[in-house]
Amino acid sequence: MKKVAFYTLGCKLNYAETSSISRLFESKGFEKVAFGHPTDVYVINTCSVTEQADKKARKVVKEALKISPQAYVVVVGCYAQLKPKEISEIPGVDAVLGAAEKFRIFDFLTDFEKKSSSEVFASDIETANKFVEGYSIADRTRTFLKVQDGCDYSCTFCTIPLSRGKSRSPYVADVVRQAEEIAIKGVKEIVLTGVNIGDFGLHNGVREERFIDLITALDQVEGIDRFRISSIEPNLLSNDIIAFVAASQKFVPHFHIPLQSGNNKTLAGMRRRYKRELYAERVETIKNLMPDCCIGVDVITGFPGETEADFLETYNFINDLNISYLHVFTYSERPNTAAIDMPNPVPVAERQQRNSMLQILSEKKRRHFYESQLGSVQDVLFEAAEDAGKMHGFSKNYVKTVTKFDPLRVNEVVKVRLAGFDEAGLMLVEELEASEVLHHQA
Repeated sequence: MKKVAFYTLGCKLNYAETSSISRLFESKGFEKVAFGHPTDVYVINTCSVTEQADKKARKVVKEALKISPQAYVVVVGCYAQLKPKEISEIPGVDAVLGAAEKFRIFDFLTDFEKKSSSEVFASDIETANKFVEGYSIADRTRTFLKVQDGCDYSCTFCTIPLSRGKSRSPYVADVVRQAEEIAIKGVKEIVLTGVNIGDFGLHNGVREERFIDLITALDQVEGIDRFRISSIEPNLLSNDIIAFVAASQKFVPHFHIPLQSGNNKTLAGMRRRYKRELYAERVETIKNLMPDCCIGVDVITGFPGETEADFLETYNFINDLNISYLHVFTYSERPNTAAIDMPNPVPVAERQQRNSMLQILSEKKRRHFYESQLGSVQDVLFEAAEDAGKMHGFSKNYVKTVTKFDPLRVNEVVKVRLAGFDEAGLMLVEELEASEVLHHQA
């Protein structure tokens, strides 16, 4: 029996797709082993959102071959679609598969025997026009379920339309079927993921269903305790979606909403489909209906033409928003994007300084949000991983907790009180008395 190991870079969508590819290998009789163990085949699923993602992919190839020098190395994912020839020239890479080919890996590779040169199977992105299902299964606590792929937006900094193709989705009934399959496996939480999940419902370019239709149907699936919505565009996060989540017993009060900039001039240069005023309105609506809701924000620093005043406007805008944490990205030039040719690039050192300022702001926002939850009683879903005798879990509103490891708590939702902070800033929990549990269940 041959062995195969996987390494995934990038987004939750990539993790869902890696799991689908791994199940293909297992169906062909391969034994899946953890990355870091000797193996016969490596499959590396790449990201290409930033230049650092490209560099990390190269590093993973090198590390893999240190462990198993004779292993057959396959590279798939966004980097593979965008720069297949470049990847094929990395020492040790045996095969490169593009977006349309990665789910048909056994149509192109059969013996996984090294040849004199690497093979490239990557067609034009227009051929990636079918939706391929995918979901991740790791420790059975949480699953990333792919509900959408591709993007029809044309943000000037982004390579995703070039690496993943047009927006496309499964039908609601197909997603519900997968959610029911996942429920049978004992998973407690499903995270809905995709490139632009708010654009759910497109089939061959025609809108037949909507995201609100999807979440309404999933809310009826038995056996899943929680559904979590991953990143969703502010212009697609409609008031009816917000109101539905607020009323749902299964969809949790947690949104991740890309902002990218709090300056309208920069947003226009990015070709984003909203202004800062709409973003602020969305946050206000969420907090009015769900005061304890966790709101995460994506922001990019150093976009071409972003002046110091523009950045400070973004900083102050975010500082005034009632949000919970940031994911901060430093702008990096990506080939074949409109932004790469824009005038007035920001010096790299300045981009990084602005990034650092927003990272500090993110820590302040997160701490403030966590402090607002102190003393509250929360349902925490505990995970399997053990770290120095400790285990972690997340509340519905995405507060990360830590407590002493207890195998009986793994993959269980437990009512606890958020009691304080550890040295890393994570939330400590304390047990409830039986009478308190009954009170909060009533």
